[in-house]
Amino acid sequence: MPRFLTGDELGNIKSVSYDPDASPENKLLLKTLHNGTLAGRAQGIQKLAMTTSSPTLLASAHADGTLCLKSLTGEDDLEQLHQWKETRFKADQSFVGLAATQNTVYSCASNGALRRTSTSDEVSPTHTLGALPSRLMDWRLGPDQETFAYGGDEVEVSIWNIERAFESRSDGAAASPGSKKRKKAETLFPGEVWRAKNVANDYLGLRQPIHNTCLTYMSPSSSSHQTQILAGTRFGDLRRYDTRSGRRPVSDFKGVGKAGGVKSVENGSVEHDPAVISSQIFVSDQGTNVFAFDLRNGRVSYGYKGISGAVNSLAVAPSFLASVSLDRFTRIHSTFPPATEVGKQQEEKGIVLDKVYMTTVPTIVVWDQNAMRNPHANTKEDEGDVWEQMKRIEERNQE
Repeated sequence: MPRFLTGDELGNIKSVSYDPDASPENKLLLKTLHNGTLAGRAQGIQKLAMTTSSPTLLASAHADGTLCLKSLTGEDDLEQLHQWKETRFKADQSFVGLAATQNTVYSCASNGALRRTSTSDEVSPTHTLGALPSRLMDWRLGPDQETFAYGGDEVEVSIWNIERAFESRSDGAAASPGSKKRKKAETLFPGEVWRAKNVANDYLGLRQPIHNTCLTYMSPSSSSHQTQILAGTRFGDLRRYDTRSGRRPVSDFKGVGKAGGVKSVENGSVEHDPAVISSQIFVSDQGTNVFAFDLRNGRVSYGYKGISGAVNSLAVAPSFLASVSLDRFTRIHSTFPPATEVGKQQEEKGIVLDKVYMTTVPTIVVWDQNAMRNPHANTKEDEGDVWEQMKRIEERNQE
């Protein structure tokens, strides 16, 4: 039974669980894990991140620059462990990236304020600061947790080594990325290992603007020499980069996002085998369109109907996809892998399985991987209760 956690505009954290085997009225279960309505929109959640190992930790980034780390001690219990503030955060900025490991939380704001927070000390966390270019739109931690990638408005897709990124900032040996002293725009920053190059000029010979809105890693965690990045743009294009094949996109799919460009893109590798590079991704635009996209032929495999609000966030789980949108609904979608043969029509297509009204506008959704690690635990407990009840009934009948 997959479970997703959502954050909303008022700072609430809720869980949405979907049980496909339950009765129609009990398939979807909504629970409030943290009530943040008293703080109002100032504590609105912009990003959520979860650890994938036990104990489960949940990091949240809020609209006022506050970051929190909580422990998910039970299915419904959130215990706050640490809270800190991004001191370089301003009112007109937002968090564009958040990642959590067992002892470290990484955060990145749109102004390039990068922070690494070590939570191994139970008393108070320790912080290391880094600086990236401003006007960022998205930031992602690599699957190997050794690199990160970002892109933004007039900011090309770039990959950095995590350790070197923070070393260059702390020792003061190099100028910050915003410095005007750089002689060449092609020069890599200290800690930067690869940067994309803008696509060729248009048919009039004019430079094409750079408007990266979102990105995701496509490489499996076992790949150390090859990194593939998929980026969406404000013009609705999807660009696939391979660091072994130069700096320009190896694939450039035009006009994928129909309404206002590409809003979010998520890797579909979790659908079949996370050890291989996926050919399927899930995309949403600035409108109400959510669809599965086949990278092999650059075509939409199938789309989801009945969404009446612009989609804010997507989260992929095995056989399921969750979306949250401005119409205040969280939706659970079914998913199917692409056809084995390229270009062959896909027989099984995903649909909207169920939806739940969230009262306030949800802003972000993440998949709770730990909730599926032991899916039969509750079932075994329930079976034990049934046998115990049958035993008691039999004893009563004998009396």
